[in-house]
Amino acid sequence: MSLESMSAGSPVYLDANATTPVLPSIVEVVTHAMQVCFGNPSSSHITGVQAKHLMEQARQRARELVGAGHGDILFTSGATEGIQTAIVSALLNAKKNVTPESVLLYGATEHKAVPNTLKHWNQVLGINARILSIPVDRNGLLDLAFIEAHAKDALMLCTMAVNNETGVIQDLNAIEAVIRSQNMECAWMVDCVQALGKRNLVLSETTIDYAPFSGHKLYAPKGIGMLYIRHNAPYTPFIAGGGQESGMRSGTENLPGIASLNELCRLLLDAEQSPFQSHEQLGHYRDMLKEAVVDTFEQVSFHHDFARSVPTTLNFSVDNLTSKEVIDLFDAAGIRVSGGSACSSGSNRSFVLDAMGLSDWQSENAIRMSFGPADTMEQIEEACRRIRSLKPILAQNCLIVSDSQYPNQEACAIGVTQFRHQGACCWLYVAANREAVIIDPIVELLPRLERLIQKQQLIVKAVLDTHNHQDRSSGHVILSDMLGFDSSQSDALGWPRNLDEIKVGDATLKSVKTPGHSTDSVSYLLYQTERVVLCFCGDLVLPHGLGATHKEGGDAFSMASSLMNLDTVLSPDTVMCSAHDYKQCFAITWKVQKGQLPLLFALTSGALSVEDFVADKAAQSVQEAEPEQLDLCGFINAVQNSAFEELNATNAVEWMHANNATLIDTREAYEHSAQCTPCSVIQESEEVLNIPLSRMADAILRGIITPDNAYVLLCRTGNRSRQAATTLRNLGFTKVCNLKGGVALS
Repeated sequence: MSLESMSAGSPVYLDANATTPVLPSIVEVVTHAMQVCFGNPSSSHITGVQAKHLMEQARQRARELVGAGHGDILFTSGATEGIQTAIVSALLNAKKNVTPESVLLYGATEHKAVPNTLKHWNQVLGINARILSIPVDRNGLLDLAFIEAHAKDALMLCTMAVNNETGVIQDLNAIEAVIRSQNMECAWMVDCVQALGKRNLVLSETTIDYAPFSGHKLYAPKGIGMLYIRHNAPYTPFIAGGGQESGMRSGTENLPGIASLNELCRLLLDAEQSPFQSHEQLGHYRDMLKEAVVDTFEQVSFHHDFARSVPTTLNFSVDNLTSKEVIDLFDAAGIRVSGGSACSSGSNRSFVLDAMGLSDWQSENAIRMSFGPADTMEQIEEACRRIRSLKPILAQNCLIVSDSQYPNQEACAIGVTQFRHQGACCWLYVAANREAVIIDPIVELLPRLERLIQKQQLIVKAVLDTHNHQDRSSGHVILSDMLGFDSSQSDALGWPRNLDEIKVGDATLKSVKTPGHSTDSVSYLLYQTERVVLCFCGDLVLPHGLGATHKEGGDAFSMASSLMNLDTVLSPDTVMCSAHDYKQCFAITWKVQKGQLPLLFALTSGALSVEDFVADKAAQSVQEAEPEQLDLCGFINAVQNSAFEELNATNAVEWMHANNATLIDTREAYEHSAQCTPCSVIQESEEVLNIPLSRMADAILRGIITPDNAYVLLCRTGNRSRQAATTLRNLGFTKVCNLKGGVALS
């Protein structure tokens, strides 16, 4: 199923906690400030006076909006500068009060800008106070007893009003009561970035010393923010120079940005003309999105108490689907969400959810769905419609277990499929009659495999390990039990004791002992007629490397014998299926494997004796023992041939026509099915093959793609297709190019 019925234009944007579009009325005032009221507020002529008036009007409106009847409003470049200014001001003032017991406190779920800034200036300023993280409970609320126990020694305490990942609201009144019962002098900063427009603030009625805000989180441009500074709170200019902002922040003011805040504050203060929805309406929007998510994915865990969160944020994980899979699926359907904080997108897990005590799965695979308070019912309805439209695609690709509502849309993955988890590989081979074998199952992927077996009605003939994996728990015993296999009828690796070979459709699987990486290592050879087409070699041979011999059970002499024995039965085009794929190769043949590993080639060609192989492998093991290789199950040192063209969309279309090339979409099938964003290369292509990286080995095995033909590869951002292009070049495909930037930039 495709989503052609969706409007193929604008995406559904559900990542407002990362940033927001600029409202039309704000665009107008920014343009006016750049073209008409463009004066320097420090100039004394009329144009400068007008600019100064606009700036002070914005300051007054900001005071009114955040309840700052007393204190200062300082315009900044954004929240990060506000945080720096507050922390530097507080710490410079605190230097005179430092004791051996002094501490700096911050909430465990604070934006990383806060603890990183505390650590930096604590060291630079020579304060050297202990920095302590305030724990949170399962709901993300700060531990008040911990604050009470340490507040008397605190030089500064940093908390936030609303969390950027979960939307959790902190009880500022309760926090204030605890702090001030112990320490009236402690500087207190509250990050109010996610609170603006979502919570009522009356800062002057609190003892909050500093409160940073950011414009781009609420429909203003990037590069503008403001900082509330309580009356008589310590302050040191973070930027010195010409003395602008009454000497508090030098540098010519960002008048267009300040104009945007002026308009934003006006809209927030004007209940009758404001585009911002009520708290109740936003809560209704959240309920609609929650229902759509649950209806679509079925098994969903939400990570925060909605009653204690702003209504514009949902944080959840889909059971048994990774965050990457969910985000890629959403992105293909034109729905923009994120995995946790946008500022921490390089991280594999959410430190916020870790602090809340959630499971590893939830932390590693969290999805943040956030919308803006100016979003309309039409936008939310369209978001829900698109989300629900993904359900048949999920069912078709066995990503959820559903009823028979979509029986004609089920597709069986005939052939060989690679499943990866953090470099480890599991292989599924399915014959045309649905008979299947599973090699090296990975514990984390067992729910996926179980769904796939159930949904595609596979007849599993065996669940096998190639060896007792040193780096992870075996999944074959658990999966065998799940499938009702009698473990007493098989050996330790799952091979049936009474069989010399296993028939899988018209193919035959045979087991060959291949020790070397470990004493119990075996390779499984899949024969079609008399030829070995697939070799499940475990960690004996890895793409661009040989198995490790420094781990327990490793032996270079045995490895040499195993490699030479394999060479007598493998064909040059036998596809090698390893238990690890650290270089994300996805497909490699025995011929290419030997060509890229001089040690292997020399051994199998007779140019190197077994004794010399053992000596060279021992020398290589010294390198294997280096920190970056120590935990790997093989030594990866081959140089890949990655010389292929990277073309933009226009040049890719021209190249495709000139070379009579076929387009290959390397995204997973569910992304390919969900594609609703226009792509010029797809539209210009007469034929599109969907070959995900997980099916690259199968495409090589079955000759779906051949070195004689030309191919243009694409994916969402150009990264996966670049990996596929590298693999194809290594396999001798000379006419290959990659769509640079993928669908995102086409």
